[in-house]
Amino acid sequence: MRQLTYSKAISEALREEMLRNEAVIVMGEDMGVMGSVFGITRGFMEEFGADRVIDTPISENGFTSIAVGAAMRGLRPVVEIMYVDFTTVCYDAIANQAAKMRYMTGGQLTIPVVIRAPGGAGRRNAGQHSQSLEAIFTHIPGLKVIAPSTPYDAKGLLKSAIRDDDPVVCVEHKLLYAGKGEVPEEEYLIELGKADVKRAGEDVTIIAWSRQVLSALDAADQLAKEGINAEVVDLRSLVPLDFETISNSVIKTHRAVVVHEAVKRGGYGGEIAAQISEELFDYLDAPVKRVAGLNVIPPFSPALEDYIYPHSSDIVAAVKELLL
Repeated sequence: MRQLTYSKAISEALREEMLRNEAVIVMGEDMGVMGSVFGITRGFMEEFGADRVIDTPISENGFTSIAVGAAMRGLRPVVEIMYVDFTTVCYDAIANQAAKMRYMTGGQLTIPVVIRAPGGAGRRNAGQHSQSLEAIFTHIPGLKVIAPSTPYDAKGLLKSAIRDDDPVVCVEHKLLYAGKGEVPEEEYLIELGKADVKRAGEDVTIIAWSRQVLSALDAADQLAKEGINAEVVDLRSLVPLDFETISNSVIKTHRAVVVHEAVKRGGYGGEIAAQISEELFDYLDAPVKRVAGLNVIPPFSPALEDYIYPHSSDIVAAVKELLL
């Protein structure tokens, strides 16, 4: 099977959906002439024209609000917020308008808008360009949230998100863009709300999403050398959450570690840990552990930035604590 980068897989998903449905448009800062800051829409302006590939001013609240209005009128906008940090500028449009309008109109309106939001640390972009903010979206009823870890998942989930009649926030880790993986040439979709067991195991369940899935798999490789067989569950979709897959895994392994890059305080891992503790308590042989980012602002210093988010060694240490 051919190998594609994560960014190319996203680009293919957008292009295929734009070819399939003329109602699909893309918009955001530098999306047209420049082809987006990460090269996702390079060549789109020439292929689809300025009416469907819209370069916007530096006004996230303005163009996200326009996208929500366009979705109400029958278009299917895909908005790129250059960094997930900037969703705080347009949070009202996402959380109060896009998320609630279908409910508040009794289903008379649908809001088929996708918000693509590159996030995460590791590029030395400092405090205002390096956060992982998926938890603030999972807290809002009416929003769906996806966080793919592989090119295959990124393409299949994004295509499903574009076809969905509800607003979807797609969190993409910036350090995943250059990573390669197998992606079929034929069309495929991945249903929202379906987790994926990336590695089977019997001794402990490691639950992760986005870039931390790679750390979890690396940790599982290290643990295997010591005779510890870890199962790695990639959530892929945070909302809807596939708790059935989590449950099946934890019932089998009796131990769970939840891993995410976002700061530990208020992170989505706390919600998952709580659900496991409430619903699977009788199956647990040890308390659920969280491995997460430190409760600090992302620093610019490479050494300090690398220190604040989890690494495979932190996951290995957490698993060993559970097994003692």
